[in-house]
Amino acid sequence: MKNINVLLVEDNEGDIRLIKEAFNERRIKKEFSIARDGEEALDFLYRREAFSGAGRPDIILLDINLPKKNGFEILEIIKNDPELKRIPVIIVSSSASEEHISRSYELMANSYITKPSDFDEYLEIVKTIEDFWFNKAQLPVNQ
Repeated sequence: MKNINVLLVEDNEGDIRLIKEAFNERRIKKEFSIARDGEEALDFLYRREAFSGAGRPDIILLDINLPKKNGFEILEIIKNDPELKRIPVIIVSSSASEEHISRSYELMANSYITKPSDFDEYLEIVKTIEDFWFNKAQLPVNQ
């Protein structure tokens, strides 16, 4: 199996660490790229500036509450771009607001996950993501 390229768009260092540790507990080969705000995420996706050599992610884990451009803005840009819209986007947010969940799906998020409160719950969520997105679902080929 090829390496899975994951773009994590998250500004909270604690959440970045927990998500990466949870993924590292699993056996799937993956490479992580981190964008810490909305503009950096777009620079990565459009291969601008420091990210000119970046590859396309196979999947994006996107927080909603981000500096510069929020997750809804990023999601809308991704899903309206013919070259990016095929990339699955999973919203991973601390918000369990029905408004946020509905808006995410209206903007074509592939799924919405509320951030867990402890590491064991992160492990369970990562296991579910990997089992479905990396083992069962067929991801589009990167360009």
